[in-house]
Amino acid sequence: MNRFISDLKKYRNYTIYAAKSELKSEVANSHLSWLWWILDPLLFMIVYSFVALIVFDRGEPYLPVFIFIGYNSWNFFSACLRQSVKLVIANRSIVSKVYIPKFVFIIQKMAANGFKMMIAFSIVIIMMVGYRVPVDWKVILMLPLFVVLLVITFAFSTILLHFGVYVEDLANVVAITLKLLFYMTGIFYSIQNRVPYPYSSLLLKCNPMALLVDSMRRVLIYRQMPQWGAVSAWFVIGILLTIWGLRNIYRHENSYVKVM
Repeated sequence: MNRFISDLKKYRNYTIYAAKSELKSEVANSHLSWLWWILDPLLFMIVYSFVALIVFDRGEPYLPVFIFIGYNSWNFFSACLRQSVKLVIANRSIVSKVYIPKFVFIIQKMAANGFKMMIAFSIVIIMMVGYRVPVDWKVILMLPLFVVLLVITFAFSTILLHFGVYVEDLANVVAITLKLLFYMTGIFYSIQNRVPYPYSSLLLKCNPMALLVDSMRRVLIYRQMPQWGAVSAWFVIGILLTIWGLRNIYRHENSYVKVM
């Protein structure tokens, strides 16, 4: 971990520069520019609100806010994981010429995706005001929940980055798995209200994103405390997976070029 912290400081400027460059390149040829980072989750929210209210005639309190919170969090998590699988291969030109810790590519993607998530979450605040969602001091608990989200995302990304070099079909497996997890995360429905017990409890404990999405809705919409026991457990799991993932990367990163 000492090496990780040292490399993190050493390549900090590169990470920031690379993330900024990626964000600029994304909107360089777009007429709506950064507005797409808001329109994407907004359009998704409208579609699933229509499905829930019109097609199934069922919904949750403050449904647009409910969906927006879930989708923004999920979009960050899934985008980082999908991109991590092919990060080494995508940066082949850099990896083959100069040494750079491979986890830096993950942080670069997380910084870019995190920036877009924060812009989208600013719309959540506006929507909460518009729908007159009552709030209290528990909204500050979003900060530790974001920390857990970052740790979990980084942990799984390090593992996928390493094995993505050696397993060509891993990207397809990850894409299918994420599609399945999407419907098991409760983006447009409440797991606690729609899934019978004890399956709802099991799903929240075994799926970190379902737990975090539920916890964010608790503090932002329902003025309730998160399930700190389960959240803390996943934070510890995330730290342990991060250590394992970083060790794999450091141990094998010199051989990545030979495999590509």
